Amino acid sequence: MGKQKELEKPAYRNWLMETANSLTVTGWEPAEASRLYDVLGDLLEHCFLNLHSIWKNLQFWQSRAEGTNAQKVYFMICERGPRAFFSGTAQLMRQNFRDGFSLQHVAREASLYIADRITILSNLRCHLAVFVAQVFMEIDKIGAEAVNDQQNSLPSLLVTLNGLFLDLEASICQLHAAHQMDLVDGSFSFPLFEKLPDVNKEGSQWTSCEIGDAINLLYQNLHKLDSFIYILVSKHRKPRKLTQHWLRYTCGAVGLSVCSVWLIQHSSLMGSNDIENWFNEAHNSAVSFFKDHVEQPLISIRDELFDTFRKRHKGVMEVQEVQLTVNSLHRMLLAFSEHTKGQKFPDDASDQEMLAIVMARYEKELMHPIQNLLSGELARALLIQVQKLKLDIETAMLELDQILKANEINFAVLAALPAFFLSLLLLMLLRAWYKQDTRAEGKGRAARLQRRLLVVEVEKAIMQYQSFVDQGRVKDAECRFGLLLYSLGRLYHASEKHAKATGEWLYLRQDILDLGKPGLPTRDKLRITWRMERVYDCLLPTLKRS
Repeated sequence: MGKQKELEKPAYRNWLMETANSLTVTGWEPAEASRLYDVLGDLLEHCFLNLHSIWKNLQFWQSRAEGTNAQKVYFMICERGPRAFFSGTAQLMRQNFRDGFSLQHVAREASLYIADRITILSNLRCHLAVFVAQVFMEIDKIGAEAVNDQQNSLPSLLVTLNGLFLDLEASICQLHAAHQMDLVDGSFSFPLFEKLPDVNKEGSQWTSCEIGDAINLLYQNLHKLDSFIYILVSKHRKPRKLTQHWLRYTCGAVGLSVCSVWLIQHSSLMGSNDIENWFNEAHNSAVSFFKDHVEQPLISIRDELFDTFRKRHKGVMEVQEVQLTVNSLHRMLLAFSEHTKGQKFPDDASDQEMLAIVMARYEKELMHPIQNLLSGELARALLIQVQKLKLDIETAMLELDQILKANEINFAVLAALPAFFLSLLLLMLLRAWYKQDTRAEGKGRAARLQRRLLVVEVEKAIMQYQSFVDQGRVKDAECRFGLLLYSLGRLYHASEKHAKATGEWLYLRQDILDLGKPGLPTRDKLRITWRMERVYDCLLPTLKRS
């Protein structure tokens, strides 16, 4: 708990000091204001940290209370450590032999166990929230009165704070009486807090020595409150992570031990070279995979791309060769057509028309093949067809060459796909690890959702506070106001970094401070929460950002 306080102390300190400044900035001398801010800052900061510790444990027990009977039994037996595991297993076996197999008895015990902790932590949180709310309201009240009575405002506040400590002690005594066996078991004696000595509260001004003694007494009471809550929460806290997962850690340790023994048997310590051989095989496989699916495909793609540019001139020459064949065939068709028809054909005559003349003459010549082969036009017609066949072959080879060149690049890309998908998987895992922080202070969609839920908590606390005020339930209203301040502190801490990055922090900070003012009407506070949910980027849903 001490480490947690050190980690979260600056964030709550900023929020509390800004709130205290906004409430008491008028009517105080600089020296008195400095001493007052130190006292209020330490007092409220410790209370907020204690509220946070209670909230985390209460949240755990509430989640367990919502589980099924089987989940509660599993928690009671398997998530409270080895001693609870063996004792719970023995109890379950005895009950099985006596009454038959049934989980109802263990489930009832688990429900009572969880409900008792929820009750104690909820009551403690409510009492502490009432104390925080009373301190805030007193700050607001004294800050307004200090304008007219600067001399007695600080002593009056110190006396009031001491009285609030005594009221908190009375509430704790009631909690102790209701849960005598489950509380601190005599670790503390009552009265818990020191009472401020009787002084002339309405007479002359207090001396600096008297003010210093009163402040020191407040600090003593604050430390006693911290110690008391720490012991009480420790007795009703959630099990540690190591305790909750001791079973899987034990299985993991056993498995690791078995693997270690197996590795030692195949290591050089036992005269075996298996591990060295496996390592070499794995190394060779990794190197081979890298060469076959990363290095060679990339080199092949590079060579093919550069080879395409280097051989571009050669490709043009191949097209020119085909064009020479086309021109030669055209001249042969033109000469044959002019000789056959006995007329002059234009130079741009269609090859298809002249080829039709050749084929017609060819069919006619085939009627007397021997005679026309020696003295007719059959030989010329055959040569023209050979030239046409050569042109078709060259055209097909040119297209096939282009297809093969394109496929060489495609095959190289396909060979690199396994490495590409492996890299993509690693990047996705890295991104998931980077955004795995689901707390409200973190990044990603889950953290953004947590910040929006904090705004919902604030809005709900405002409405409940006003409802209790309308019903005349003062203590319940003060409890809700204290929890509202706690939620505002969490929202302040969660959104500060993100709002500063988007340039919204000055406006968002002022809205959060306004929500913590006791005198601001509920209607205006609800308008502020409505604006916060729809305006500030760090509180918007992910889909609405775009």
